[in-house]
This record gives sequence, C-alpha cells and structure tokens, in this order.
Amino acid sequence: MSLREQKHRIREQVWALLVREKVARPPFPIRGRIPNFVGAEKAAENLLQLGPFRSARTVKVSPDSPQRPVRELCLRLGKKLVMPTPRLREGFLLLEPSKISEHNYRHASTIRGGYTFGEKVEPESLDIIDFIVVGSVAVSRGGARVGKGEGYSEIEYALLRMLGRVSEDTPVTTTVHPLQIVGEIPVEEFDVPVDYIVTELGVVVTNTMFSRPRGIIWRLLSNEKMGEIPLLRRFKQT
Repeated sequence: MSLREQKHRIREQVWALLVREKVARPPFPIRGRIPNFVGAEKAAENLLQLGPFRSARTVKVSPDSPQRPVRELCLRLGKKLVMPTPRLREGFLLLEPSKISEHNYRHASTIRGGYTFGEKVEPESLDIIDFIVVGSVAVSRGGARVGKGEGYSEIEYALLRMLGRVSEDTPVTTTVHPLQIVGEIPVEEFDVPVDYIVTELGVVVTNTMFSRPRGIIWRLLSNEKMGEIPLLRRFKQT
C-alpha cells in the first residue's frame, strides 16, 4: 500500500469514527472536509495554555469550520489574523482587530466575514507570522498530520516559508477532537508536522522530529494545482 493510500485509509477511519461517536458537527457530510467537532470552542480556549500563542502578535489560522473559534479568539486578544482564502484561490486575508468593532468579531471570524472585514494582502507584504493553527483530519502524538488530502495547508506553509514570513521555528499547532489523535501516520517530504495538538482536554506537546519543507517543492505540484492557484503561477515565473 502506498503512502497516499495509507493516509487515505486513516482519513476514512477518522471520518467514520467521528460520525459513529456522534461528535461531528455541521457542515455535513464531514467526509472530504476538515471535520468540525464537538468541543472546538474549548479546544480554542486551551490555546491560551501555550506561551507562544499568548505572546504571538500575528497568527495564521486555517479557514476551516472547526478553527472558527480560534480565529475569533485571535481577534478578541488583539492579534492580527492571517486567514488563507479557501483553496488559496485569492491569496490571503488580513484581519486587524483594531479596525473591526468588537461586536463584529464573531462574524469576522467566518469565511464570509473575513472577506467583509479583512483585506486581501500579497503574501510577501505580510508581517512575520508568529504562530500557525491548522485544521486536521488526523494527527499523531509524534506530530505527523493529515488534512483532507488536497495539500493546501502544506502549500500555504511552503509559500510563506519561501518568502521568509515563517521559519523552521514558527510553532505549528492543530485543534482537534481527542478521537482524531491516532497512531502512526506516514510522512512525506512536503508534509508540515505540528508542535502542539490542542483538544478540549488540554495540550499535547509532540516534540516532533520531522522536518518541514523550506519552500515550494515545484516538482511535486501538478498542472491542475498550478492552474487552481494564481499565486503559484506568479512565484513560479519569478
């Protein structure tokens, strides 16, 4: 079985488990998505246990449903929020809490609200990102992670790393349901491991030994992916 097939099997098992245990939340179906889960709000609050998160000034958070409470928390804490647009088709949105009324923070933390209250920013113009929160389908205690299988989180990281907006030392964290923590997950050269796993129960420090890509691995990108993401075409030409 190939690494890709192994990862797909893990995803299918986790999606089925979350549904079976009735801890999945809308949007449904969760198959094919970063699954929303019961306890996402508490998991977001538990990020406050992490010193690197508390001290971060600029935080990048995935646009997935279970990370919406994380995005709202960032705004309420006065942190600049960097949110990739879905499938990275329109680059990145920057939301500055000082420019948003507090009663709009919740709406601003949604994808639709992000477009309303944020501004599109070229990645090379972003501030240095101090902390990253990604969504996951499954994660291991050693820091290996699988998303929904389309590679957008990895592309976002690699692009920002290439541009010097993140570094090897930028903490990468995921918020998940405890049932999303699994055993071994195969790791490929483009994968981005996580330093912390945060659930409603608390924080797992992975002490990951896996390395991270230093930039875009162009040879691994399909023509289809290049066609979907204008940013990739622009930086490939430079």
